[in-house]
Amino acid sequence: MKMWMLAAVLVFCGASMTSCGNKTAKQTENKAQTETPAQPEAEVAEKVVEKPTCFTAIDDYLVSQIGKDYSQGDVCVPCVYVVSMDESNPDDILVWGDFWVFNYEQSGDTLKTVSGGSHPGLMHVKKTENGFEVTSFDAVADGADNLPTAKKIFGEKFDAFQEINNDQVRREEKRKQITADYVKKHNLSAKVLQDFGWPAVELPQ
Repeated sequence: MKMWMLAAVLVFCGASMTSCGNKTAKQTENKAQTETPAQPEAEVAEKVVEKPTCFTAIDDYLVSQIGKDYSQGDVCVPCVYVVSMDESNPDDILVWGDFWVFNYEQSGDTLKTVSGGSHPGLMHVKKTENGFEVTSFDAVADGADNLPTAKKIFGEKFDAFQEINNDQVRREEKRKQITADYVKKHNLSAKVLQDFGWPAVELPQ
């Protein structure tokens, strides 16, 4: 399991919804004929994270089981970058992703990064009478075992994982949105976030 402290945050982070109307049968048929091509798996999977299903349990797991091992701040914000998921078995929902945690201290209206890191792998989640719970986490290893374990865990989804993992611009944009959602949910006064040694960036309103 990867556990990078503040230095890793500097390396990786330098600088983690529609309406419809009624259609006639003819309009629906025409729409089907002009339907846009299927989106890449990574884009489709990323939108799945917006569904109110098992992601609260994953966020809780990241904060309680992974975020606690980093230098602590005032808040710990989990950022989930979904590669793919399989909900066909409610006793073992599978979520492949690049899972990050960020610990921040709040200074005025600024969330300042204290620590954080990336933990790619496969989350196993179970649906229960009371909601969802993470039952296990298959984590990509460090060092020489990093690439072999990543290929084993992600399998045919490895290229989609690499696309998300290597796209820092897209990842940072999603991180800002996730952080803004966290700030709103918890009624924080923060308006910007700042990694050590880098300019502060405004959070989406």
